Amino acid sequence: MLPRSVDAVVIGSGPNGLVSAIALADAGWDVLVLEAEETFGGAVRSTESDGWISDRFSSNYPLGVASPVLRALELEKHGLRWAHAPLPLVHLLDEEGTSVAIHPDPEDTAKSIGVDHPGDGDAWLRLYQQYVAIREPLLKSLLTTWPPVVPGIKLARKLGSVGELLRFARFMAMPMHRMGKELFEGPRGPALIAGNSLHADAPLSGAVSGTMGWLLVMLAQDVGYPVAAGGSSSLSGALVRRAERAGALLVSGTPVSAIEVSSGRVTGVRTAAGETVVVNRAVIADTSAPTLYDSLLPSATIPAGLRRDLDERFEWDYPTVKLNFRLSGPIPWRSPEARSAGVVHLGGTADDLVHLSADLDTGRLPSTPFLLIGQTTKADPSRSPEGTEAVWAYAHLPRGVADDESAGKLANRMERAIERFAPGFGDLVTDRDVQIPSGLEAGNAALGLGAVGGGTMQLQQQLIFRPTIGLGSPRTFVSGLYLGSSAIHPGGGVHGACGHLAARTALRDASILGPLTRTFPTAALRRLQQ
Repeated sequence: MLPRSVDAVVIGSGPNGLVSAIALADAGWDVLVLEAEETFGGAVRSTESDGWISDRFSSNYPLGVASPVLRALELEKHGLRWAHAPLPLVHLLDEEGTSVAIHPDPEDTAKSIGVDHPGDGDAWLRLYQQYVAIREPLLKSLLTTWPPVVPGIKLARKLGSVGELLRFARFMAMPMHRMGKELFEGPRGPALIAGNSLHADAPLSGAVSGTMGWLLVMLAQDVGYPVAAGGSSSLSGALVRRAERAGALLVSGTPVSAIEVSSGRVTGVRTAAGETVVVNRAVIADTSAPTLYDSLLPSATIPAGLRRDLDERFEWDYPTVKLNFRLSGPIPWRSPEARSAGVVHLGGTADDLVHLSADLDTGRLPSTPFLLIGQTTKADPSRSPEGTEAVWAYAHLPRGVADDESAGKLANRMERAIERFAPGFGDLVTDRDVQIPSGLEAGNAALGLGAVGGGTMQLQQQLIFRPTIGLGSPRTFVSGLYLGSSAIHPGGGVHGACGHLAARTALRDASILGPLTRTFPTAALRRLQQ
């Protein structure tokens, strides 16, 4: 039996939903988390069988380690332990074994980048030093507030002058391809940035595509590319324990079928089993934007402009195909560096990846896909029996192409690509599990069309345009209803920021200042979305 009424319901138990629940419960609210699946965690889940642990969705968490939101929760006190491979990241440049690596020591990374052009190594060290100088206000600006006024002021002070602030703004707006050319003379540094840029879906020759690549290579140098020891469910489990300690009630296997609204304000939720829970203060939806607006809210309440934007302009990020391998031994990479890396990028030079990015954006299935490969046993020996290796690899289908036949073709090309860079790989495969877009979405409804980012990360669907034209905040046109998933700023990644922002906004709106903080923004949203 569910409680008859609570202060707040959180729909979904992904990291963002759990962060929201923790923040509200810490503030003394009576919080109920309803999860449709039998297991908590959303896209942060792993399975274990016969001594093998498989991360089913996300796996490596540099943002999880660096996020001020997650750091503040002290999850290590609740069982979380991070595990690191000897090398965080290796990018393979060609099939002959040429590669560039991020090492734990920035000086060693500089040597790897500067093999052909020693000046590129010095450029790397300068770039990393500049990042370290602004790291804290930058991460707080990105992940803790919206709009980021106070941390933004601190970031501006760290940069030192209006001129430096404008240069940094220009730097963050640059296409990856231009960023790589301005920073480095040789191919290794740009390739590192390009590979990390492809963790998102912005075209590599388009504005702001360099931002994701730059941030992830800086994080790789700063905190590495760790996994959660024992599987990604260990991270979710720590969040669940932290939420329960705060007093939140978590219930799995209970899909929410509707959000009830009266006179423009949220009043409750109804489950698929027909139970209704009255909500006194807020509902936070850790769901995709289409799920919230197409499935959970009464269709008659949706403003016409919002409906039109969702139907005609909302865009998912690239569909994903993921392979999970059980191997009888380590992958025999031609590159010595790749043999000790937690993450391997297989894809070539920055120029090669620009061409691949164009294929993905124009509907062409790449003949040579870019692969992101996680060698999880390298970081965490508990992932597989002694002497074996647990490895996953994912690649993207072209935008809008998510059918099973195309996914099967891509999966075969992915396996052949690994064989080219590591002859003999196929002989080591004892089991191969394929996750295609339809299967990813079936396992987690928030992964629409197999997209893992909650919607495209391109500029037209970021900031005040995420998920559609609005104010860039978790607020919706319904008072007391907040979108707290990767569908809002700052978007995809396991950092907890979206849930944190939703809870922070709900708490502010429910405070004594609530009439001031919520009335105008909610009215403005309704007007914008008419």
